[in-house]
Amino acid sequence: MTVTDLIASMLREEGGFQKSFRNILDEELELSLSEFCHISGISQSTMYKILEEKREPNLRTVRQIIKALNTLYRVNSEKFVAVIASSTFMEALPKTMEVEGVKINIKEYVIATVEDAIIAAVRAERDGALAIVCAPIIAPTVEKIISIPVSPVMPLGSVLKALEVVKGLV
Repeated sequence: MTVTDLIASMLREEGGFQKSFRNILDEELELSLSEFCHISGISQSTMYKILEEKREPNLRTVRQIIKALNTLYRVNSEKFVAVIASSTFMEALPKTMEVEGVKINIKEYVIATVEDAIIAAVRAERDGALAIVCAPIIAPTVEKIISIPVSPVMPLGSVLKALEVVKGLV
């Protein structure tokens, strides 16, 4: 069952949310309600009332539940590092790399503007990126709006190469 199924069950029938949510906790995630409450930040009393159908979840609580479920589902999915850059930079970028014996998947987020980069950073975090690699000009801004590590690319080699070309013109 997915988060989409959970929402559909909430809309389809009275008590559908409670049945589907309980199924997700017990069967799929194998989590206790206490563990889920700790992860989601929702109080146990609130969750008990919802699951016992003593109250319907409000929109804020549903959002917290969905956010926690998305996080929990991502734990079991493929891990990757997001690279936010222009299309020319991406041409030479491999899809995976091995660093100290660990395979790292790379997911490209192609951008053309600073605004695109900020949107891509938020999207990468929502997609479950472990970290973001981006240009140093946007790294400080991205670090302020997301909670995963951000590493700026320092293209020293290409700057030195460009200076050599310029040196020949002087």
